[in-house]
This record gives sequence, structure tokens and C-alpha cells, in this order.
Amino acid sequence: MSMISIFPIFAQRISDHNTIGWYTTTITPKINEKWSGHFEYQWRRTDWVKNWQQSLLRVGITYKLQENVIAQVGYGWARTFDYGEYFLSAINKTFDEHRIYEQIVLSSQYGKVKLTNRFRLEQRWLAVYKSVEDTKPQRWNYLNRMRFMPRVDVPISKNGWYVAAYDEVMLGFGGNIGQNIFDQNRIAGLVGFNINKTARVEGGFLNQTVQFGRQIDQQNVFQYNKGIIINTYFNL
Repeated sequence: MSMISIFPIFAQRISDHNTIGWYTTTITPKINEKWSGHFEYQWRRTDWVKNWQQSLLRVGITYKLQENVIAQVGYGWARTFDYGEYFLSAINKTFDEHRIYEQIVLSSQYGKVKLTNRFRLEQRWLAVYKSVEDTKPQRWNYLNRMRFMPRVDVPISKNGWYVAAYDEVMLGFGGNIGQNIFDQNRIAGLVGFNINKTARVEGGFLNQTVQFGRQIDQQNVFQYNKGIIINTYFNL
């Protein structure tokens, strides 16, 4: 029996390197002082914009518990494409994923510096195919994942410019986690601009490390994806 690892160190590994471009639009329509909606689409590409990596749609509902504490629940749909030298699934075939998620976001202000901590739980159903020729999944594999993301925002001018950085770690738990508890780590450095009270845009560098839930030739597989990220936000 293989030992389940928490962090991707010391083990024999296969490495897969890709260049990525992630482009996200998030719309937050306000319902009242406590409630708001959440609509998000992420267009994730490899070779900057040339090929598909993943298509991700997320919708949710947000409730403000306190001025600096908000809760959100929602649904996500992802389609992961056949990219890279090694594929995430044992069958080299585009597959869908359905998610339900719950999260808490805590915000704190230290002078001009804003610190945000996001805690998220996900219940995931991933399509599993028996062969490349299959048109329908043989089954849906259920997985649990927890995510923690601290983020720091610092204004650098009076006319709306700011810099930001975050580091998000994702860990699987429960059954069907495969070879590892560690799932992903994402680190980003950003420069942003507040266009007005309802819109802002930011962009920068993103580093994504992914550990596969399966082995190839009895070795753990890691993807190292580096590239750009551009986010646009509309608070209506």
C-alpha cells in the first residue's frame, strides 16, 4: 500500500510543465443590505490563449453575517480538457465536474492594508469514462476538498491603483482521494485598478501546482503551470 502524502516532497515524481492564461469575470448583483448574488466564469487556457485547459462556471448566493464576515453557498460546473503531456484522468478524454460549495470570507483592515481569508469546502462529482469512445460517463466519482486562501491588498495611489497577492492551498479528504491529500497550490501576484465604485480589473502572474490523484509508472505526477491571470469584477 502506498503512503498517502500531505505535502509533495521526497517522493519519486514525474513533472509536466505548461504555460497558462486564466481570464475571469465575476458579477455580484446586490439584492439588499444582507443578500447578494454571485455569477462567475473562468476561461482557462494553455499556451496563453491557444488551447483549452478548463471552462469553469460558478453561481451562488451570499449573505453578510457581519460587516467583515460573509458566507456563500453555490454550485459550480467545470469541464477539464485534454491538455499537457500527462492527463489528469487515466482516460485521455475531456470530462465534466459538478460541485457544491460553502465558504466563509473574513476581512480585516490594518491601516491601508486589507487582509482577506477565504475558507471553502467543496463536494465534487467527477465524470469517469471507461474508454475514449464512451459518450457518457461510466460513473461519477465523489470527492471532498477543502481550500484556504489568504490574500493581501495594498493601495499604491490615490486614484485607484493597488497591488495584491494570494496563496491558496487545496487538500482532499474523505474517500477516493487517490495517492495524495495535497491537491493544488496557487500563488499569484497582481496589479489592479478600481475603475469606479462598481468595477475593477486586475492582472498578474499565476503559479499553479497540481498533484494527480493517480500514479504513472508507480510515480507521483505533478503539473507546474505558470502564466498570467486577468480578473474583472462588477459589483452591481
